[in-house]
Amino acid sequence: MAILDIKKAGDPVLKQTAEPIERLTKRHRQLLDDMAETMYAADGVGLAAPQVGKSLRIVVIDVQDEHGLLELVNPVITMREGSVTESEGCLSVPKVYGDVERAERVTVEYTDRRSRRRTLTAEGLLARCIQHECDHLEGRLFIDIAVRLRKEEEEA
Repeated sequence: MAILDIKKAGDPVLKQTAEPIERLTKRHRQLLDDMAETMYAADGVGLAAPQVGKSLRIVVIDVQDEHGLLELVNPVITMREGSVTESEGCLSVPKVYGDVERAERVTVEYTDRRSRRRTLTAEGLLARCIQHECDHLEGRLFIDIAVRLRKEEEEA
């Protein structure tokens, strides 16, 4: 496994619509492993392939709940319910946080690392993270849709 370089806001790959995976290969599974290692090393809860320079529809998420590490290939949100505005950050936009309106509950369909189709309904932080990471696959950053942005205070 390897820790990958996380692309920062302004990198063109973050503005591209990511390409779907036609057939999951060993190379894609290695990318899933490397993305998870990178996310954990950066203290993140989610990471999308464009954030590591790969314009592919691959996401890893771990919000430290009963689901553990989720690996989503070609995720599609099929249901959104409710609305809540909360603070978000992003590994590609360090030290910047913003209030973003998102659905409270979502259902996502995706393929797992073993090429099995899955469906997951989530709420709370997991629902927010799924929406945030799926936005990356469409070339959107949270700073593009935040209702209010703020920078982390510098330590004295």
